[in-house]
Amino acid sequence: MLDGAIAQAGVTTGYDPSYVALEYPGGDVPEKTGVCSDVVVRAFRKAGIDLQKEVHEDMKVARAEYPTKWGAIAPDHNIDHRRVLNLMAYFTRRGKSLPISSSAAGYQPGDIVAWELSSGVDHIGIVTNMQSDSDDRFLIVHNIGAGTRIEDVMFAWTIKGHYRFF
Repeated sequence: MLDGAIAQAGVTTGYDPSYVALEYPGGDVPEKTGVCSDVVVRAFRKAGIDLQKEVHEDMKVARAEYPTKWGAIAPDHNIDHRRVLNLMAYFTRRGKSLPISSSAAGYQPGDIVAWELSSGVDHIGIVTNMQSDSDDRFLIVHNIGAGTRIEDVMFAWTIKGHYRFF
């Protein structure tokens, strides 16, 4: 999973949150583009887990456990897995939540971190196995608007979710 996340840096060079009709299961937007959640979805696919299918199937049986922020009245396999809050709900329902810590030691390679950006927008990324220049924390692989990048942003925004799936 981690190798699949890191490999996206330099390949996914754009950012496009547009609604797209996708194949199901296994659907994806073009690899050269996507959003932050697509980094997570693609990484999980490399590990043999199709979050598009998993989130969609879980939403069908537990719709009330997922946010309705977007006005959706039913699960939609084209977009639901591409929304940060839905991924957070899925990971929580699977018992993968961990405490949020202000210490870098609490985060391990492969962990998934969700943030609230200063603008109130939700964001998600994956902790890599690469150290920051100061060697006190790991870098994050994410797409915040300029394609998938690996950066030292663990504590750049307010952390609102921490998950360990593997």
